[in-house]
Parts: sequence; structure tokens; C-alpha cells
Amino acid sequence: MKTVDEQLELLTQGCEQVVTRDELKKKLEQKRPLRVKLGLDPTAPDLHLGHSVVLRKLRQFQDLGHKAVLIIGDYTALIGDPTGQNKTRPMLSEADIERNAKTYFEQAGRILDTAPDKLEIRRNGEWLAKMNFADVLRLASQMSVARMLERDTFEKRFKADVTIGIHEFLYPLMQGHDSVMIQADVELGADQLFNNLVGRDLQRDAGQEPQIVMILPILEGLDGVEKMSKSKGNYIGITESPKDMFGKTMSIGDDLMWKWYALLFFKTPAEIADLKKGHPMEAKKALARAIVAQYHGAAAADHACVDFEKQFSKKDYSAVVALQPARETMGLIELVEAGFKVSETNIPSRSEIRRLIQQGGVQLDGQKLVDPQLQVSLKDGQIFKIGKRTVVKVQLRK
Repeated sequence: MKTVDEQLELLTQGCEQVVTRDELKKKLEQKRPLRVKLGLDPTAPDLHLGHSVVLRKLRQFQDLGHKAVLIIGDYTALIGDPTGQNKTRPMLSEADIERNAKTYFEQAGRILDTAPDKLEIRRNGEWLAKMNFADVLRLASQMSVARMLERDTFEKRFKADVTIGIHEFLYPLMQGHDSVMIQADVELGADQLFNNLVGRDLQRDAGQEPQIVMILPILEGLDGVEKMSKSKGNYIGITESPKDMFGKTMSIGDDLMWKWYALLFFKTPAEIADLKKGHPMEAKKALARAIVAQYHGAAAADHACVDFEKQFSKKDYSAVVALQPARETMGLIELVEAGFKVSETNIPSRSEIRRLIQQGGVQLDGQKLVDPQLQVSLKDGQIFKIGKRTVVKVQLRK
């Protein structure tokens, strides 16, 4: 059993901000299971490694005997979190939200302990759907317009004369009300500090002890620049195949690798310094194996590593695109789709493929092909490299 100080050190490791550390220590000293809140809006059907940063911190709380309260924001998703948005989000339909929500529990369960005494799953529609207009007015009266405009997203949009919907002001209040309804002791977040602090204010107004707010860093995506996002195409989904997970991880830069070690596995600076003493390629393989093992198991991670080494380290281009005799020419986009398919890699959308081509991500015998409209003349033995992980050899069947 860890002491309070040991728990405090472990739980705050990797956090960008804790409001406040002293309050968290006092809660831990109460020697009771804390209720630790994480809200996820089902605005998209898939969770990715960016989501896993806060989910793994939530798992740390569970492993120390505390209770995770995972809120599926079926009602907040109707608005969409305005954090970081430079325009009003389109409102999702209830059907879209319900479809996405169904996938969240299974995906989050790959990280969290789903035992009933360790995890509570709630939907905020349980209480938000029951509110009448008078209830909404009372909730809205707890926040001033001046305070709302302190939020950097709203402030920037207001100064730039960009439309802010009144309904967007309700989002932080709805999220904060969730904390009141479940009596949260702690709320985890990434880029939602303002929303989380609203929860503290509303809890005080309700006569509750204010929650501790713990902010985790944003995980940069595969490009090492932008926040990991499916819309930006720089993500690794937690349901992706072992091969895709391993290959995508191997494509990241060395500097980003050390950040991923810190954020995804809470490696300390001393542990990362030890890793840096070895060869970067071996450290990256170890990271890729750890990521695959987290979601698919150690055996799948070993297999993905062997496949990667066989295909890239040993230059084994054994994957073959088999084409019909009449197809000695193909459109480049169609050819890339065929390459992804034969290599058993998830096939991106045509717009993603077009962007990959335009960014120089497709090569034929070492020559970059950057025109998505190109018709390619095919010959036996040609080597296509698609992105950083997919390599196929053309074989025309006569």
C-alpha cells in the first residue's frame, strides 16, 4: 500500500497543471476511494492515443484503489466542446451521437479496469435531459458573460468578430454541472482547464467540496507538430491493427518519441535519459512494441516487430499487387488503394490518399509521384512505397 506522499507523487507525474496539489493531498489523506471524473464526448466513433493519455492517468487512480467515473457526454456532444475552435461546430444528430457512444465503452475498456467497484459509466443525458427551461436559466445565472469571455477561445473569436453561438456558452456550464451531479473529487482533462474550473465554481455554489483539476499535456500526432487528431490524419487509433500501430509509431521523429514515452507511459526524465544511451532505433521499436502490447497483447507486438524488421530492415518486398493483364495502366489513387489493400493496411479515404500523394508520400522505384491524376504504366517488379510503412511489388499476371 503506497503512502499518501507516494500516491501524490505518482498521480501528479506528467501533469501540466494541478489545481491544487495541496487539496489533492488532503483528499488522499481522507483514506477513502476518490471519485475521479473523465468526460468524453462521442463526437467521433474512434478513440486514439491522444485520448489514451488521460485514460491511462485515470487507470493509475484505479490501481491505487480509487473509482473512475467515465461520463459519456451524449448531451454535451450536441453542442461540441468549443475549446480551441475558431468557429461554431455543426451540431451532431442524436443518431450520430448514439452510434459513436456505443463504441466508446469497449475502446476505453482496453485501458481502464472495468470491474464494477473500479468503474462507473454515466451519460450526462441522465440529468441534463430532465432539466426544464427554468433549470437552464438557473444554471446560466451562475456565470457572467465577462467571465465566459475570459476563455481564450471565446476572447479570440470575439475580437476577430467571429460568430459565437449563445449555446456554446452553455457547454462549460453543462460540463461543470456534471461534476456536481456525480460529486466528483477529481476531474482529469487535457485542454479544458476553463471548463474544469467552472466545475469547481458550481460545486462550491452547490455546497460541495470543489474538485481537484488535473491537466495532462496534449499528445502531438505523427507529424510532431499538430495535436493528434483523426481529422488531421496524424493519429493512431486504439483499435487499429498491430501492423498499423507498429509501423506508424516507427515513422515518428526521435524527438517526438521521447515525448510519447513520457506521455503514454509516464516515463520519468531519468528513465528517458537511460533510454537515450542506447540506439534510437531500438528505443523506437521498444516504444512501438509497448503500444501494440497495450491494445493487442505481447504476442501481437512480437509478431508486428518481426514483420516490420522483415519488410524494412531486411528489404523484403514480398507483398505483391496482382493486376489483371488488361490493367497495365492504373490511376495513381486506385493503385495506392490496391497497395494498401494487399498489404492488409487500413485503406484511407480518397481525400487522404490524394493528400498523401501531393505531400510526396508515394514513390515508384524511388521516384516521387505527386500528381493524383497521374496514370501509371506498370511493369513486373516495380516497387511502390506508400507512406512510411507500406511497400509493395507489382506483378502483372499474363
